Amino acid sequence: MSVMDALPQALYRAAQVRELDRLAIEDYGIAGTALMERAGAAVFAAMRSRWPQAERVAVLCGTGNNGGDGFVVARLAHEAGMAVDVWLVGESGRLRDSALESCEHLRHSGLRPMPYDGQGLQNCDLVVDALLGTGLDREVSGSWRAAITAINASGCAVISIDIPSGLHADSGAMLGLAVRAWLTVSFIGLKQGLLTAWGPDCCGQVVFDDLAVPAEVFTHLSPAAVRISDTAMAGLLLPRQRNAHKGCYGHLLVVGGDRGMPGAARLAGEAAARCGAGLVSIATRPEHAPVLSGARPELMAHGVWGRRGLNELLPTATVVAVGPGLGKRCWARELLSVLLAEDRLMVVDADALNLLAEAPQRRARWILTPHPGEAARLLGVSTTEIQTDRFQAVVAIQRRYGGVCVLKGVGSLIADGVQPVAVCSAGNPGMASGGMGDVLTGVIAGLLAQGLSPQDAARLGVCLHAAAGDRAAAAGERGLLAGDLMPWLQRLVNPEKVAAGTDLE
Repeated sequence: MSVMDALPQALYRAAQVRELDRLAIEDYGIAGTALMERAGAAVFAAMRSRWPQAERVAVLCGTGNNGGDGFVVARLAHEAGMAVDVWLVGESGRLRDSALESCEHLRHSGLRPMPYDGQGLQNCDLVVDALLGTGLDREVSGSWRAAITAINASGCAVISIDIPSGLHADSGAMLGLAVRAWLTVSFIGLKQGLLTAWGPDCCGQVVFDDLAVPAEVFTHLSPAAVRISDTAMAGLLLPRQRNAHKGCYGHLLVVGGDRGMPGAARLAGEAAARCGAGLVSIATRPEHAPVLSGARPELMAHGVWGRRGLNELLPTATVVAVGPGLGKRCWARELLSVLLAEDRLMVVDADALNLLAEAPQRRARWILTPHPGEAARLLGVSTTEIQTDRFQAVVAIQRRYGGVCVLKGVGSLIADGVQPVAVCSAGNPGMASGGMGDVLTGVIAGLLAQGLSPQDAARLGVCLHAAAGDRAAAAGERGLLAGDLMPWLQRLVNPEKVAAGTDLE
């Protein structure tokens, strides 16, 4: 089990977590100071487990509850015999309620928080970020920015309490500047912004503690989003019957591969075949067909000049994947117009999305798989606006175009208009290379061809693709190729083999 697999599936927005906190205090009788003590103890335990040799720690505290948690950590570290410096950012007169009480307990232990005036933090083994918490909704400035700059420049290991200061809890956007933590300990409800956009870069490893809040508290709110993984969804991949034949598992038609880009269509087709599609055909430029069939004989490549050739292939196709290497020439536009003239079950990617952005339409039976640039064109905004709030963007695309939308990138998001937005926390930076999106298109389309619903095919496909990328990256992230995912995809779509350990040979 990976570290991410140990995290909860339910994800919340900051306001929801504050409501859970309120319910625990007011309706279930847990004192705010008790929750603060539990939070501080959880951070201290994680700190000692990860850095058992650390002797000197600097704790930077704000004036809110996040700072109160930091006071508890500082007190526990002091009582354990560590050398502790506690710095307060903000006016001490702004401390209230549980945070003020925790500060008083710290003073009674013999430690007094000192005003932070931009001191360097290099003379310590570990820095604890307890500055801002989840309530931040504007760009970091002033003494807060100076403190975050000092933390990032310290060269020390950094642990953030609940969320790295400067990171937006709901979107994962960096609010001007954010702490780059090595470890983040999140409480009560896992914040959705930790897993996408800048979240993974700022959080480092994420661990979670529910602070022993009663399970009944969580029944009062529905999660804003849900974290998904290939292991959690493996039940969708049932063992095959002994009397099965290729006709049982669908016929996928990949439409793409314009001049100079036949490899994109091949990657999509091969990924679909590796994930179990019964038959895979490719409609491509006539000059590319023999090359594709020769390189991978299992793919049935057909040269099509335009409308007529594509129409001859469509009657036997159960699913169409359009976009890999499609281009935007007249050839591409004509083929896409043929597909859009019917209500077909489709996966739409790459230049097919860019062409769709020119003449938007809405339908239920497709899965759109944009990266941030394509998403920006679909919505008529900038890529920066997409990345500022990826959750809002994926929902907006789904509402405008219908079907299911997969917004690719770190913490890929899936919206279907019915279920909470799904977040895939797997994947790695090595997958930022040409052809990875074509492989994802093929994975999703291959699952769709085998009878999975669009919602399940999109969610499981994203998870399988990310998990295969993580397995392939064991040899190193730099230099990872899209084709390196193929053998791992075959292993991962056979979960009974994975469970038995036979995929590791």
